[in-house]
Amino acid sequence: MYQKTMKTYSYVGKKLEQLCSSCFFRFIWFHLRGNKFSLELIYFLFISSLGFSILRSLDAKSPTFTPGNLDLFFTSVSAAAVTSMSTVEMEVFSNTQLVILTILMLIGGEVFTSWLSLKLRTLFFKVSHKDDDTVDLSLSNHHEDPSNNIAILELESSISESINHMEVLKYKSLKFLSLVVLFYLLFVHVLGLVSVFIYINAISSARNILEQKGLHAVTFSFFTIVSSFSNCGFIPTNENMLIFRKNSGLLLIIVPQILLGNTLFPPVLRSIIWAVGKITNKEETRYLLRNSKVVGYHHLLSYKHSFLLLITVSVFLMVQYILFSSMEWTSGSLGDLNVYQKLVGILFQVVNTRHTGESVVDLSTISGAVLVLFIFMMYLPPYTSFLPVGEEICEQGSKRNSKVIENFTFSQLTYLVIFIIIVCITERKKMVNDPLNFNVLNIVVEVISAYGNVGLSTGYNCDRRLKPNGSCENKWYGFSGKFSDEGKVVIIIVMIFGRLKKFSINGGKAWKLM
Repeated sequence: MYQKTMKTYSYVGKKLEQLCSSCFFRFIWFHLRGNKFSLELIYFLFISSLGFSILRSLDAKSPTFTPGNLDLFFTSVSAAAVTSMSTVEMEVFSNTQLVILTILMLIGGEVFTSWLSLKLRTLFFKVSHKDDDTVDLSLSNHHEDPSNNIAILELESSISESINHMEVLKYKSLKFLSLVVLFYLLFVHVLGLVSVFIYINAISSARNILEQKGLHAVTFSFFTIVSSFSNCGFIPTNENMLIFRKNSGLLLIIVPQILLGNTLFPPVLRSIIWAVGKITNKEETRYLLRNSKVVGYHHLLSYKHSFLLLITVSVFLMVQYILFSSMEWTSGSLGDLNVYQKLVGILFQVVNTRHTGESVVDLSTISGAVLVLFIFMMYLPPYTSFLPVGEEICEQGSKRNSKVIENFTFSQLTYLVIFIIIVCITERKKMVNDPLNFNVLNIVVEVISAYGNVGLSTGYNCDRRLKPNGSCENKWYGFSGKFSDEGKVVIIIVMIFGRLKKFSINGGKAWKLM
C-alpha cells in the first residue's frame, strides 16, 4: 500500500513538474513575444555564452598555443552573429571545435532563426472562438419583425464563421511556411555539402591543401557550406579562401550558397511558394502570396518588393564587378591568375562584400576607390531596394510607445560614428605609435564590417610599422586581433548590435537636419 501511494505521489509530482515547466515557458513566451528584440538578444547571448563554454572546455589543435578567454568569446560571438571577425588564426582550432563553430553559425544564421521564430509562432498560435470576435449586432428594438431578427442572427453566424476560417487559414499558412523554409534550409545545405565534397575529392589541388593542413574533407565541406549560406564567412584555413583562389569550380559552388542565404532568399522563397501553389493548388499558398504583411514573416516580401530587390542585387553586383575589374585587373592582388580565374575570382569577391566576408584577395592591397565602395556595400542592409516599394516598414500592430522610443534613437550611421570614435579612443596609443596600420580608414573598415556582419578586414602587416619590432609576426587573422581588450569588447558589442540592427533600422527619423 505504501509503495503504491509513493508511486502515485511520484507520478503526480512528475505531471505537476511538467505542467509548471510548460507554464513557465508559456509565461516567458507570452510576456516576451511582443518584444522580439529582447527575445533575439537573449537568444544570441545565450548561444554565444554556451559556445564559449564548450570551446573553452575542448583542447585546441595546437599544443603550443591556446586562445585566451576573451579571444574564444570573441570567436563564439562572431560565429553566432555570423560575422567572421577573427582575433586568432582558424587553424588553431581542433576538429571538434570546428564542429562547434559550425553549429553556432547554423543556429545563428538568419534563415534558421527566422524558421525557429515561425515554429514558435505555430506552437503558441491560438485560434480564437470567443464571442468578442463576432460583430456586435445586438437587437435594440424587441418589437421589430422576427424575420429581421433571424436574418441578423444568421449574419452574425456567417461573420463569426468567416473570422474563424481566416484564423484557421492563417495558422495553416504559418505551418506550411515553416515547412517550406525548413525544406529550403535542408535542401540548399545538402546540395552544397555534396557538391563541395565531390569537388574536393575530384580536384587534387584542393584535396592536397586540406591534407597539408590536416583538415578532414567532410568537416571542411560542412563548415564551408554552413558558413557561406549563413553569410558568416569563416573558413577553417588561416588564409580564408585566398588559398583556393585558383580553384574556380569551388568558388562557383559557394557563390549561389551566399546569395540564397541572404539577398536572394525572399525572391526564391516567394517563387517556391508560387510553384508549389501551381502544382498542388493549396489554399495556403494563395494566402501567403496575397497577405505577406499580415503573415508577419520578415523575409516574405511582396511581389513588387521581391522583384525590385532582385534588380537591386544585380545592379550592385554589376557596379562592383566593373569597378573592381577596371581598377585591379592588372594589379598585384590578381597578378598570378589567368583570365578565367580572374573573372570568377572577381565575381566571388564582389558577392562576398555585402554580408559574407570570404575573400580571395588581400584588402590592404586594393585601391582606395574599391575599398570605399566595399565599405558602402557592407553598410547596406540585405534587403535594400534601389527603387521605392511604397510599403509601410512598420507593422500595422505596432504600438504607439514603440514609435515614441524610436523618436529618441539615433540613426544607424550615428551609432557607427560613435563606435568608431570609441575604438579610436581605446586604440589611441597604437594610432600614434603605429599610424600606418592603426589609421582611421582601417578602423572604419573594421567597425562597419562588424556592424554589417561581413567580416572583411584589412588585417595587420608588421612591415608597415614605423618602428621595427623583431617580435612582430604577421598572422592570418583580422585587424581586430591587434586591438586592445577594450577595443575587442567594443567590436563584440558592434557585432551583436549589427545582428539585431533590423530592430533599430527606423531610428533617427525624428531628427531634422536643417
